[in-house]
Amino acid sequence: MANPIDNLNKLFDSRVRLGIMSALMVNDAVNFNELKELLNITDGNLASHLKALEENECIKVEKGFIGRKTNTMYSLTKTGEKAFKAHIAALEKMIKSMS
Repeated sequence: MANPIDNLNKLFDSRVRLGIMSALMVNDAVNFNELKELLNITDGNLASHLKALEENECIKVEKGFIGRKTNTMYSLTKTGEKAFKAHIAALEKMIKSMS
């Protein structure tokens, strides 16, 4: 029988990436400043985690403008949603197996 921990996705080990993915699961899209405020982290820290998620095709990035200000929106890809749901299911399975 497979160990539930084997199904955890290393990409989502970080509390920041877990937070980003959780926010995107319940919102169609979230902008950079909203994520920064929600997670209470620095620009650089958030940017590096977003880059990792984007490189792994978990999130989609759309750059645009609101007036003259840049606005970067993030949303889940189908791949990202599937991977995150599998990660959460593995966490739940692991928790249940310990009780």
